[in-house]
Amino acid sequence: MKIIKTGFSVWENRHETFVETIKDLYELGNDDSLPPIDSYNDTTKGLQQIIADAISKKLPLRALGAGWSWTKIATAEAGIMLDTKPLNMIFDISGPSVAASYKGDPTKLFLAQCGNGVWELSRFLKNRNLSLKTSGASNGQTIAGVIATGAHGSAFDVGAVQDFVVGLHIIVSPTRHIWLERKSYPVVSDNLIRSLHTELVQDDDLFYSALVSFGSFGIVHGAMIETESIFLLEAYMSTMPFDASLQQIMQTLDFTNSKLPYASERPFHFAVSLNPYDLDKGAYVTTMYKRPYKTGYTPPVRNLNGLGPGDDAPCFIGKITQVIPSLVPTLVTKLLTSSLTPYSRQFGTMGEIFDNTTLHGKLLSAAIGIPISYVSKATDLLLAVNKSNGPFAGLFAYRFVKKSTAKLAFTKFDYTCVLELDAAFSDETYAFYTAVWKKFEEEKIPFAFHWGKINELDFNRLTTMYGDDLKTWLASRNKLLDADSKKVFTNATLTKWGLDV
Repeated sequence: MKIIKTGFSVWENRHETFVETIKDLYELGNDDSLPPIDSYNDTTKGLQQIIADAISKKLPLRALGAGWSWTKIATAEAGIMLDTKPLNMIFDISGPSVAASYKGDPTKLFLAQCGNGVWELSRFLKNRNLSLKTSGASNGQTIAGVIATGAHGSAFDVGAVQDFVVGLHIIVSPTRHIWLERKSYPVVSDNLIRSLHTELVQDDDLFYSALVSFGSFGIVHGAMIETESIFLLEAYMSTMPFDASLQQIMQTLDFTNSKLPYASERPFHFAVSLNPYDLDKGAYVTTMYKRPYKTGYTPPVRNLNGLGPGDDAPCFIGKITQVIPSLVPTLVTKLLTSSLTPYSRQFGTMGEIFDNTTLHGKLLSAAIGIPISYVSKATDLLLAVNKSNGPFAGLFAYRFVKKSTAKLAFTKFDYTCVLELDAAFSDETYAFYTAVWKKFEEEKIPFAFHWGKINELDFNRLTTMYGDDLKTWLASRNKLLDADSKKVFTNATLTKWGLDV
């Protein structure tokens, strides 16, 4: 395993919203001189040695993905951070490595090393006429990072990204690493366990807890993912009146006789963006429909501002800088009008539609999951808070996701509306967020925070949000980690949230 100790004493996230003081940043790499599986196993040993060193020096340790999070969820204050992006091998899974009782298609299973970007996986799979089942609005995250933070995906009948993961290879101590999967859904055979020199653990509660665990269960070295046959998405965006008809769809996901491009067809993806300063113009509504793959289609086209059909507000909202309040409505309206250009019949694969790996400007982003039945009430409260605590220099966006199986997934409701609040980087935006959370709690709207975006979490809020699932998560962490490893994989954010117990 290649290890470069950079000597960096500070680290800044991709969105440039914070700087963390650290002990060192290690850049990691596989040994390319070895056969792939030997190189992977060599990296496992190297990661175990890093854990051993951290324990001996009493330093916190965190594996870093693409640095996409707005929170310090993946940092190690005064500790060691590991740049895992070069750890990007992908393994086909041969028949002998699959359990005889596996219920899926073995040819669609792949073991992705932790540093693989979502974009890398999409490109790899397209060459095999396969596709990820869903992805986030951006695909610059690593597969381990996007799983660990519960990124919510784009398909409301599929689930979030972590929901197509069926196995995790986790390094939990200097002397132990495990292959974790569900007992109710066995995937691998003893052949794979021997190849990785690991230990098979089949435990549903432990698996569902480890999925969204933001690096606190150990270092996820690899994730086994289920894929599907390649397909196309047919995408549209138009402006529609934000009336009772549209709000009824948002609260029920019933598309019968809708005014969408295909009146009664259930879309693969449905999203709504709302300008709070120009409601009369209506909402920007995006729909995507799943279609069989065929060659000869015209790939998706970006608009004059460089935005593609799968891009969301963080791709452009950073162009708003902190301004005097009276100018906010005009600037927001002008930016949305120029950035959100309606389009129709854009075709592309999952990786082509959701292909953004770059960021444009400094911004803040918060997101919460709420039950879809509360969408209209939540919108009314947002508009009211904007009058009392605004003006909010951004927009309200709504995406819809099926309930995740992960214990601490914020997409925890049967059908979750992901309410996204993307805005200019400013103290006023932070204050607006605080006012919104307070109002939602006062009005008893159930919600849960996106782990990787701006949030205000503490143990009491987490207990309210997750109840018994939080107890299971905590018990699973204590079951998996010994005392020394638990200290190493506890960072300041985990302690602040009360999850270090």
